Order: sequence, then C-alpha cells, then structure tokens
Amino acid sequence: MKLFKFKRPLLAAGVSLCLGVGLIGCSSGGGDDNVDSGNNTGTGPAALTASQISAPDGKLSARIQTTTGGVPHITADNLQSVAFGSGYVQARDNICIIADSIVRARGERAKYYGPGTPINPDDPENQQLPVNIVTDFSYKALGLYEKAQAEFDELSAPSQAMLRGFAAGYNKYLAETGNDNLPAKCNGGDWVFPITATDVYAYYQLVALYASGDQFTGGPIFLAVPPGTSPRPRLAVQTSATSPAPTSYADADPASTDVFNAKALAEFARSATPKSIGAKTDFNDRGMASNGWGIGSEMTENGKGALLANPHFPYTGNRRLYQMQLTVPGVYNVNGAGLIGIVIPLIGFNENIAWTHTVSTAQHFTLYDLTLDESDSSYMTYIKDGEPKRIEERTLTIEVLTDQAPVPLPFQREFYFSEYGPMLAGNVINANLPAWGGEFAGRESALTYRDANTETARQVVDQWLNMGRASNLAQFKKPFEACGSVLWVNTMYADDSGQAFYIDGTSVPQLSPGALQAFQARVNFNPVVAGLFDNGVTLLDGSRSLNDWIEGDCDGRVPYAGAPKLERRDYVQNSNDSYWATNPKSFLTGYSPLYGKTNSILSPRTRMGLKMLENPTDPGLSTVAPAGSDGKFTGEEIINALYSNRAYYAETLLDELRSRCDNAGDTAINTGSGSRSVAQGCAALANWDGVYDVNSTGAHVFRMFMADYDPTYPAQFSVDFDPQNPETTPSTPNAAPSNPAQDPMLASLARGLDRLDQVNIAYNARLGDVQREQQSAGTRPNGTPAKSGSPIEWHGNQNLEGGFNIVRPDTDPVEDGTRYPRYAPADTIENSGDLSSTPGEGWLIGYGTSWHFGLSFTDNGPAGYGLISYSQSDDAGSDHFEDQDQRYSNKNYRKLLYRQADIAANLERKQENIEATVETE
Repeated sequence: MKLFKFKRPLLAAGVSLCLGVGLIGCSSGGGDDNVDSGNNTGTGPAALTASQISAPDGKLSARIQTTTGGVPHITADNLQSVAFGSGYVQARDNICIIADSIVRARGERAKYYGPGTPINPDDPENQQLPVNIVTDFSYKALGLYEKAQAEFDELSAPSQAMLRGFAAGYNKYLAETGNDNLPAKCNGGDWVFPITATDVYAYYQLVALYASGDQFTGGPIFLAVPPGTSPRPRLAVQTSATSPAPTSYADADPASTDVFNAKALAEFARSATPKSIGAKTDFNDRGMASNGWGIGSEMTENGKGALLANPHFPYTGNRRLYQMQLTVPGVYNVNGAGLIGIVIPLIGFNENIAWTHTVSTAQHFTLYDLTLDESDSSYMTYIKDGEPKRIEERTLTIEVLTDQAPVPLPFQREFYFSEYGPMLAGNVINANLPAWGGEFAGRESALTYRDANTETARQVVDQWLNMGRASNLAQFKKPFEACGSVLWVNTMYADDSGQAFYIDGTSVPQLSPGALQAFQARVNFNPVVAGLFDNGVTLLDGSRSLNDWIEGDCDGRVPYAGAPKLERRDYVQNSNDSYWATNPKSFLTGYSPLYGKTNSILSPRTRMGLKMLENPTDPGLSTVAPAGSDGKFTGEEIINALYSNRAYYAETLLDELRSRCDNAGDTAINTGSGSRSVAQGCAALANWDGVYDVNSTGAHVFRMFMADYDPTYPAQFSVDFDPQNPETTPSTPNAAPSNPAQDPMLASLARGLDRLDQVNIAYNARLGDVQREQQSAGTRPNGTPAKSGSPIEWHGNQNLEGGFNIVRPDTDPVEDGTRYPRYAPADTIENSGDLSSTPGEGWLIGYGTSWHFGLSFTDNGPAGYGLISYSQSDDAGSDHFEDQDQRYSNKNYRKLLYRQADIAANLERKQENIEATVETE
C-alpha cells in the first residue's frame, strides 16, 4: 500500500497574534507566569550507551519481583531486557486485552470475530453498521499497521529496543502457557498469536489517536463516499482455484442473508445521523477524565513536593491501567502505571520527581470543508486558492469471517483522501453538516480532516522514557522543548525541591494569525461553525491555503514556547477544564483558542478540587481536612482527601434544599406530570452525612435531585459567573417561590423520588447497597455477558453532583475498545446518572477512579499511597482479579513500594528470573 504523504505549503513559524476579540484572544506565547525556577539546573541524564539500550547478543534477562496487589518490580541491565519483563508480566495478567488490541490495530477483527452487527433493513429505527467491518476498514484507512511497518526503522534506538523487548516478553509468556491454557475470554482463540515489535508499534499508533482520529472510526470514515457511490464492500478474489469468486457477499451462499445489504447500506450512508450510528456530537467528551494536583513547597509539611494522580478511565478493556516498576540501574527507575500494552509507565514517580496526567480540552485535529468543483460530476475535485485539486482514491482490503466459507474472505472497497487526510461523512459527525456533495456555507462541499497525532506515536517511548529519567524540572522539560508530545493529556509535576509545574504538552495544530482571524469571522457568521467549536471541533475553510497549519519545527504542531504552562510553589491542578484556571491566583491567557476556553464556567469537579486546595483545613461536610490541621499536605493526606468523597453541590446546595424541605412539609409538589409529597425523601436527606461513602444513607436521593436539577444549569442560580472568581460562581439558587408546590428545587427532588420508586430503591438505603461494581466473567467475542462473583460495594460520586472521586456506571455491552462482552445494565432511567432500570440493581460502576495515588517526597525518598481500583488482571481466575477492588471498597490503600529494601521486605513478594534469546538486528 502506498503511504499517503501530506502536501502542505510551508509558512513562517513562530507568528504571534493578539486580536483582543471574541474567542481568539492571543494566539501564541503567554509565557510562564509566576515562574520560580527552583532546581532548574543541570545538564540532564547521561547519554545512553549501546549496552544500556540493547541486550548483548540478543540475550534478554530480567528479574521480576511481585509484591502486594500483584505489582511487578522488574530489574534488568538494559532497556530491551526490562521491556522484555514488561511484556511478560502484562501478558501474564492481561493477554486477552493485548491480543485484541493488536488485532484491532491491524484491522483484523472481522477476520477473527466476523462482521459484527449488520444493518437491519426491516427495522429502520434500529439501523446498525457491521461494527467489525467498519472499524477494520477505518483503521486500514488510517494506515496504522502500514505506518508502523514503514516507520519502525526510523525510531530511536531505545524505542526499537523496548518494542522488541516487549514483544519478546509477550511471546515468551504465550509460548510457555500455550494458547489452550489462556483465560476463558480468549482461550484457544486464533486471534492470540505471537506478535512482533511492529504490531506493538501499530497499537501505539492507535493510542495516539484516542482523542482525535479514533473518534471517526465508528462510521464517519467508512460512510464517506461520493454521491451515487455505495459504501458496500465487494468480494475481492476467487474462493478456490476452480470456482469463480461470488459477485457479492450474498452470492457466496444464496441461502444466506447479505450482511451488508447493499440497498439498505447505500441509503443509510446518505441519511445516517450521529444518533442513528450512536456517534457522539460533543467532542469535548473524550470518554476519559482525571484529576491531578502538583503541590509545591509552600503547601507541604516538609517543603518538598507532593502529587495527586487520579485518572478516571474505564474499568474494562484496553484503557485499563497497569502498575509496574521498571529499573535499569543508572538509567531509569520509575514506579507507575500505563495503559495495558504500553511498555513503559505513563503516570508515576522516581527518586526525585513525580507526574500525572489529565485529559486535555485542547483540540488535536481540524476539520476542513472542501469546496467541490461544480464542473466535476464525480464530486472528486475540490477548489483551493482557485486551483483544482483531486481527491485521492485508494482500494483497501480486509478479511471477513463468514458463514459462507471455511476461511475468512477478502473484501475490498475504495476510500478517499484529501491532501489533509481521510474524507469524512459530515452528516454522521453533526446533524447540521451535509453528506459528501451536500450544500454547506452556500456551496457543494465535502468534509476531511488533519490530525496532529498522526506522527506522534513514534514519540511514545522516548517521551515518557526521558520524562522518567529526569531528576529535576529543567530535565523534565527537555523532551517537551524538543517538540515532544504527550498526545492528548495535560501534565502536572512535583519534585523533591518543592517545585510544581503544569503544561498542556499535547499535540495542537498551529494556525497562523490570519487563519485564526478568519476562523473568528466564521464563528461570528456561521452558527454551525460556532456550535461545532463550542463542542470541541474547529471547522476550517478548505478552499484557502491560509487555513493550512504552520509547519515550523514540529510538523504543524504548536511548539513548546506556545504551550500553556505554569510553575508554582503552592499548587497547580487540573480536572479536565482548560489550562486557564490551573491556579486562580495566576490565570493563564494568551494561547491558541484550540487549547480550550478561557474566562468560562468551571466544572463542579474542578471547583471541588480548588475548594480543597484553597481551604486545606476545612473538611466541608466530611470529617477529613484535606491537609490535616496544619494545612500542609503529605501523600497520605492527599489520598485520604480523595477518599473523603465530598461533592461540591452537596456543600453548596444541601442546606438550601433541606430548608425548602422543612418549609414544604407534606405539601404535594407539582412534578409537571402530577404531584406528590417529598417528605420521606427530605427525611433521608436530613439524615445524610453529606458524602458518598458506602455507609452513607440518603446520598443517592441527592444524586437523583441533582440529575434532574442539572439539565438547565446554570439558569437556577442568582449569582452569575464571575471570571475573577471562577471557583465559587455561579452560585446561590434563585429565591424560593412563596408556594412550595411550585418550587423548582423540590420539583426536581420529587421527580427523582419517582424514579427511585420505579426501581424499588428505598430513600434511606446505604450507598453501598445501591452503588456497586459488578465484575464480568470472561466471555469470548460474540458471546453472552455473564457476571463474575457478587457485586462489590463502591464509594465515590459523579460529576453531576460535583463529585471529585469520580465513579459512574458503564452501559456499554462490550469492554472498552474491545469486542469482549461485559455485564452491563439492560437499560437505564433518564436523568438519573445511569441508574439501572432493573429493580434493585442500582448503579453498576464501570468507570472512574482507576490508578490513583497520593505521594510526597521525604528525606527517605518518595512516599506514595494508592491503588489500581479494578486490580491488575482481567482474568477472572487470577488472584489479582479483584483483590484491589476489595481494598478500594474498604478504603484500604497500599503503600507504593519503590526502594529495593522495601520490596525485599514485602511479605507477599515472589521472585522469578526470565530469559530468552532473540535475533539481533
């Protein structure tokens, strides 16, 4: 396959802009506010030698010590060997997830699992695309595996060595265990096979696109075809040497049903909407979130730094996080966790520094609407700067397991590419955008996009390796300064000198001042463009080269100088709002609008975090002062602050709601569809302790109130948002009406109580009786979901109530990013925070606080405390399948072992040495 190369004009780099109008503001620069350079000196870690990178003569050797919770501490003499250990332990605990991830990146799910759910021509209200076919073709269009093959030899020596080592470790475990002895969900599966370093790198290509191009693989790429063209694939080759190839899928077996259904699929492509294919329309929602604090010397007991790491990720699938410590003496020694299948920790700490990430609000791609050439009836030409440009057509092939043949059959289809990247079906991205050839902005158009993360997978190992080798802030910054990217996450940092640091070091398109000015005019003029931007998408006019990215030194991405960043000695924080209010004492402004909004309302979760940081001795409604009585943090105090399960709206609305309850008494409250008393619900709220612990009674009643009260936010508040006080505004509910029966707060409570009645949940129930985590048993793709064991009581709260320790249900019937079935609610009740509609089932938690820890630096090194809330292994037969789940339920966090003396003293320590010999390059 010919790799597509962008053809982009080179423009001057480093251009700055300050328009002072609308959303644009200042486009570059900004600089470091309140900079305290601390220990920002030093020449950096020594350059790596060949013997520190690669195993001599291909002889891999690693020592693995496994401690409490199934945490492996891997030591080796070189990076290739320590990666060998990483691959081995990750396969031991999560081989089924890794195997599916590799198949996904290779575009081979349909080959092993079949086509997936077909379009149903008899049910126009429930049209579904054959998911495996759609995603396989989409990943082929993105060229993940092909790019990995073409680029692998261009990777740095450490990257190549570590990817090879990881693959060798995975393969060693598979060979030792045998395909037929794997966990139930992939036991005997032909999709579990020995992998190569290129396979691993192809998966990193996918990870890099999680917050950009991967969002288009559920239909927008597959359905992007010119008018009159069907997106239906065709059978590619003969089925045998003596019989001709069937001319269609159905012809392979006339008695079978055509899973593609040519007529239905062609019509569906033109009429599909985001709703009809289950696509999201708010691209600010990445399906991932997090809290992170970097705390400096002014706010710690000993004047050294401290950190909170608190990602909110799915509990199942390939965005699970896995903890391990990798040590190559004199080179690298980090304890942390990374996404399963990633060779190196992504969030962690070493002797001197610690860092965490939160998902950024920045945009990592730009859409372009192309002006089609009206003289070309094929709709394959667009006009740019007055000149025609041809849309490229490529034939892609996947294999599909069918009922018509004993082996997978190859199917082909044409996909289409502009100079920017793949074409997209605009109608399934936003209902206000047309399909290819439809009218937009007064002209026939087609949609395409360019992705800032298409070239960043090659940095995954180098970026985090160099971050983890740093011993001070100056060294930590160096990989960022060298056009490094952390893909789609903010970074919070703290060190043993007491320095705290924040940077949005993600991949953000660099637009010129003229392009930003033109885009502002578009926003002002076109409500669709404005609405898309508000929902996290920049739609540029593709008819003008003005809107091409500035190439500069970073392949079109904003360089380090233009990235939002802040150094402090008190704190930096982020809870998925933009960079703007990293610390309200020092607002950040003057950056590209593609990094996110400024002077905008903060989420209640961000405000809850700021409340704990700004008032460290105030426990709120809990019994836990965030930083103890002295107001100075330690690592243990940080984890206990997280576990305090406070909620911003409970602390700002509960007293008012209770007062209105008292005033109402037994008055029948108008719900809009009837009336009822709220007295029993009010009694439950009166007895609630105000937090979301498993023994809290009545907490779920407040959740149901907020789930109904929230949809019109912030119209309910009398104090408007004040950008100078974003951590406390908007606030104060509108005054209560004289007649309690017409009180909107009580009406929301009444409707919430009605919904609890629907599922027979008592108002005074313990939270642990109605909010639980339910593990799933191992089930193969296309199988029936099943429960594993009993549900586990779960503490924590949701964004809708202003929670900080976030947990919430997951309604997806398959594990995140995989095709493995999972037990999920059969249906949920609207405006309830995904309360199961099954009586008594409650909230089945499957997302939220995952790898989390509080850490402080001491005279004896880093002292961290935390857990992986869903445990290390996805194998229901493993000792480490739910051991940490139980610890999380009991708030029984672990000490995170780092020094060898502590590892050796661990009573649960097990040690093994693994070896292998691989071919040298």
